[in-house]
Amino acid sequence: MQQNSGATAAEASLADEDQGRLLRQPDLLAFLGSRSFSALAYQMQTVAVGWQIYELTRSPLSLGLVGLAQFLPMVVLVFVAGQVVDRFDRRRIAACCQVLSALCAVALAFASFHHAVTPGMIYALIGLFGVAKAFEQPSLQALLPSLVPASLFSRAAALSSSVFQTVTIIGPSAGGLLYGLGAGVVYSIVAVAYACAALSITLIRLRQPARPREKVTLAAVFGGLHFIRSRPEIMGAISLDMFAVLLGGAVAMMPVYAHDILHAGPWGLGLLRGAPAVGALAVSIWLARRPIRRHAGLLMFAAVGVFGLATIVFGLSTWLPLSVLALAVLGGADVVSVVVRSTLVQLRTPDEMRGRVAAVNMLFIGTSNQLGEFRSGTMGAVIGPVAAVVLGGVGTVVVAGLWMRLFPKLRDLQRLDEEVA
Repeated sequence: MQQNSGATAAEASLADEDQGRLLRQPDLLAFLGSRSFSALAYQMQTVAVGWQIYELTRSPLSLGLVGLAQFLPMVVLVFVAGQVVDRFDRRRIAACCQVLSALCAVALAFASFHHAVTPGMIYALIGLFGVAKAFEQPSLQALLPSLVPASLFSRAAALSSSVFQTVTIIGPSAGGLLYGLGAGVVYSIVAVAYACAALSITLIRLRQPARPREKVTLAAVFGGLHFIRSRPEIMGAISLDMFAVLLGGAVAMMPVYAHDILHAGPWGLGLLRGAPAVGALAVSIWLARRPIRRHAGLLMFAAVGVFGLATIVFGLSTWLPLSVLALAVLGGADVVSVVVRSTLVQLRTPDEMRGRVAAVNMLFIGTSNQLGEFRSGTMGAVIGPVAAVVLGGVGTVVVAGLWMRLFPKLRDLQRLDEEVA
């Protein structure tokens, strides 16, 4: 018992030392600031757009179309974005994208203040916002591994997730509350937050090593896709997460649940949007201090199964506290999958390919999130929101079981940093 206690104390001391090392790196802090402001803006904007479009149309399908409008640019630009991120300064790319997002928010604010918003206008501006995200997300994802040593990356990823989830709790709640003052007020704050994100990313002073400029060929353009296909554990992790969220994502139906099923109003929508982040934050803090050291693959599959079951509970619930609890469990399970996937992708990809691999990874994530919203919205319009959410949760559980058989290398994965230990 004394030996176990001593080992536990030593691990805790090492965790505190590593955490201190991370927090003393100004480039990492600037990165976290940029990502936090961007995430805050995104979450507030999502609540405002969801409520506003549903008020204008009263159609679940319109909520799905919002996700589709954001997803299509990502599909069209995925391979272009990967090439750009691998060839140019990733900091400047992210900053330019955040400025473009701020301008989209300014346009939405202006139209809202003048009562000139139409569904078509929202879809068009969200599409432009999707263009910005197609370049911003792989830029940020490819940038993080350059800011910390490989031995600290798992903790850095969990720390980044903790900060992100904290903002994700604040953003939807703030968006829902501020919507009472008008959609224009929310969009104005969103624009300011994106501007702060752009300013923060420019504070990173790390000089990137010169990367070889490959000749632009089909092999180079599709290099990220070929790399992922050649690594079964990475392909399994990315595709599992994609199908889990694609089928189980209930985000698009939250305005319907808040408005018609739970009768909670805009503040209730903000509460529902923030609930997954509460669970995710708790798990992220735990993983930052106790990173996954063994059975990483099995933990990922178990987390996806819990994600599906929590989705089913949310779909059937008509009581707000139970709905919030189910979403918190869902968010906690999801962050385990996110940490496993992001660590595998970023640590096992050469720096000169990280942009292209990150772009393909973001396409999978966009497919699960935005296309998942479209799937949920269209099914909700056809069979009803409750059936759409419950069937999606059942599909997620089925996919987790099937993927365990299809990707045994992922199932048997132990340590996430095996190749860089």
